[in-house]
Amino acid sequence: MQRREFLGLAAAAALAPKVAIGEGSSGAAAAPIPGRTGKPAMQLGLKVSPAANPEQIVRRVHDMGFSTTFFSLDEYIGKFTPALAKQYRDLLDKYSLTLTAVEVVGPGPLKWNFMEGPSTIGVVPRATRAARIDSLRQLSDFAKLLDVNLVQTHCGFIPEDPADPLYHEAVQAISTVAKHCAGNGQSFLMETGQETPTTMSRMLRDAGQPNLGVGLDTANLILYGKANPVDAVDILGPHVKSIHAKDGRWPTDPSYLGEEVLIGTGLVDFHKVFTKLHHLGYGGAVTIERETSGPQQIADVRQEKIYLDNVLKQVIG
Repeated sequence: MQRREFLGLAAAAALAPKVAIGEGSSGAAAAPIPGRTGKPAMQLGLKVSPAANPEQIVRRVHDMGFSTTFFSLDEYIGKFTPALAKQYRDLLDKYSLTLTAVEVVGPGPLKWNFMEGPSTIGVVPRATRAARIDSLRQLSDFAKLLDVNLVQTHCGFIPEDPADPLYHEAVQAISTVAKHCAGNGQSFLMETGQETPTTMSRMLRDAGQPNLGVGLDTANLILYGKANPVDAVDILGPHVKSIHAKDGRWPTDPSYLGEEVLIGTGLVDFHKVFTKLHHLGYGGAVTIERETSGPQQIADVRQEKIYLDNVLKQVIG
């Protein structure tokens, strides 16, 4: 399985229908919408990599009926500038979108599998750790220019054994990035996937940074064979500040991750996940991440939005 560009295919633009959405702002987190219970509601968003054609991609998110978006910005590592921040702020304002979070995972190499992933993903591998910390600091500074307060990444295959030297080194690396984000008024989020929820919980405790939280990717827990996301919320729920809505199946080949599939056709019970998070008071975005490409990705996202809209109506009322 490879990470793919999100809605980056120019030829697919015509497939996205014009759909009116509510007003938003690029400046701050989306305002919660009260549900019948008085608890905040969750707003649907879409994860994109906007670098290939920023205006076309931002416009497409709007035209597909989303009010929030999440930017994957690896293409800009080493190129974050105030001028770029202004360009994106202007586009987000123009298309009435709220940017809820930003992410980088590079620089490479990155191998999204079980055989090479432990030595290439996140801040655990020593060879790329310093460069990844630097790229996350750059991202945090750029996010401040965008008035975005959530910075997210995959921290890597955090060792299960707390006595492993790599575990202690990861604690220091994650603490370093979290402290930098705190200086910019941001939370630093570890995206679920490569580690068990218990290991991530231990990292939250041992890193000891109050702005350190969790970006819950509903499918990654299954794709990496680590946990059922419904059960993971029992462990990590109070720390979740961002959600990637994605579906998948367990890995059956011990070399490769499980299969990511269309939301509603995999093993994630979104109703139970959202219900638990809603009861915990989660009111942030629910961001669709569909790792296909081209026209099929547009069609899939449109179908997934309908599915999740229906689930959220059942959960929130």
